[in-house]
Amino acid sequence: MPQLPIGFIPEPLSIALDRILPSRKTPQGALYTRKLKQIRSSIDTVGLIEPLTIGKADKATGQHVLLDGHLRLLVLRELNYQDAPCFIATDDETYTYNNRINRLSTVQEHHMIRRAVERGVSKERLALALNMDVSYVLKKLNLLDGLCAEVINILKDQQFSVNLSQVLRKMKPIRQMECVELMVSANNLSVGYAKALLMATPERLLVEPNRAKKMNGITPEQIAKMEREMSNLLGQYKLVEQNYGEDVLNLVLAKGYLSKLLENEHVVRYLHTHHPGVLVEFENIVQTVSLDK
Repeated sequence: MPQLPIGFIPEPLSIALDRILPSRKTPQGALYTRKLKQIRSSIDTVGLIEPLTIGKADKATGQHVLLDGHLRLLVLRELNYQDAPCFIATDDETYTYNNRINRLSTVQEHHMIRRAVERGVSKERLALALNMDVSYVLKKLNLLDGLCAEVINILKDQQFSVNLSQVLRKMKPIRQMECVELMVSANNLSVGYAKALLMATPERLLVEPNRAKKMNGITPEQIAKMEREMSNLLGQYKLVEQNYGEDVLNLVLAKGYLSKLLENEHVVRYLHTHHPGVLVEFENIVQTVSLDK
């Protein structure tokens, strides 16, 4: 079997910056974004980590078109770099692997920071490279302390505030699981939601039950009511979770059946004459693209 050609020269080459032409205009306001400040701080502290990606040199001018790394190029020129390591694409296309990479999850970022510290990089240098306060680096470093393995597994692909773990670790593992499952199912990993769930947590499920739960403007009676309502909500969630797979399968089958049914002109004509409301609902079901709607 013949070997497939690779899309990039595997080893980066040092290319003069004046031979690299951006393929798009820098967005207005990009110079003042947090992302660019992080890139500037990182390059200024530890140098360029990820090479630029460029196209093959134009035969007439010797210029390369930049495919990926416009902000990095901007910072390199600002810092008076003369050249930079570059991956050279062998295909004449603007696709790069970065176009299909998801953003780093919060847990993955934690592991990277911890690995850097274990290899001897100081917290101060990390803070400088990431353009953030040392205290924030410490929060990222201790992100998973006090969280059970099941919760970490659920959150491993999610993005959330480092302050979320501070709220969760006040609960016992079983309660952590319940709250995180609810938050993920509701697509709401905000710290405010976590604090509300904490307030609705019975004291027996808290790590330090003797410490009174306090929140401005909420009375003990309201907290007790929140606990009862949260208990009911968890029961309903578990019930829905048990039947979800079967319900989705039934909906898929029903949608397929209705699609076939509405392909029959006689059936459509009959429904249009005698049951127009039913026909509209059938058509809405068939036209539904996702069952999440």
